[in-house]
Amino acid sequence: MIMDDEAISSISIKIHHIFIQMVLYRYNRIQGQVFMNRIKVINEPAELVSVFRAVDTDLKREIFKEISVDWKTVNFIEEKFGKEGRKALRIFEKMKLVETRWQQPNDEAATKPVKAYHTYYSSFHINTSASVFEISDIIAAAGIPDKEFKKIEDQITTMVEEEEDGAFSGDVAEKLEVSGIMLKALVKRSPKLDYRGHRIEMYEE
Repeated sequence: MIMDDEAISSISIKIHHIFIQMVLYRYNRIQGQVFMNRIKVINEPAELVSVFRAVDTDLKREIFKEISVDWKTVNFIEEKFGKEGRKALRIFEKMKLVETRWQQPNDEAATKPVKAYHTYYSSFHINTSASVFEISDIIAAAGIPDKEFKKIEDQITTMVEEEEDGAFSGDVAEKLEVSGIMLKALVKRSPKLDYRGHRIEMYEE
């Protein structure tokens, strides 16, 4: 999973573009509504994956814009954007980029409340430092193609599910032959996995 300088440079340019798109105005007027600028502070190097992957596709950008305007239910997003829309909301929630609430659906026939989402942060403030090797690992983890990442994610998931209380991160890193920071970045990227202390568990909403 080592990337050459050209690949890292290409990803870095893309990351810069993504970051600029994520930084909104201090006070945004969207369809007559005013939204205050809330800043997500990045203190841990591995959390940079949240910055790199937050709105890295047209679909994620459209959904992010949609929930910036008003509260939108998961049913609304899935109906408009398909199953990938639901997955994007899960990623936003894990990255703590959105706030959620339960509300009654517009469908009068429905009786159960549904989960609704709204953007919470509109910009990032990066306040961390890392070695060149750590940054290379983080960028590599963020830039792995989706199909290849899915295979790695499945490997980690299998190891996690084999244990009652999750897998010890050191054992997982050793089996995958990756650094601790690379593993942490991979888990941060995954919508299915999460850290609890030094163990990796399945992410629960």
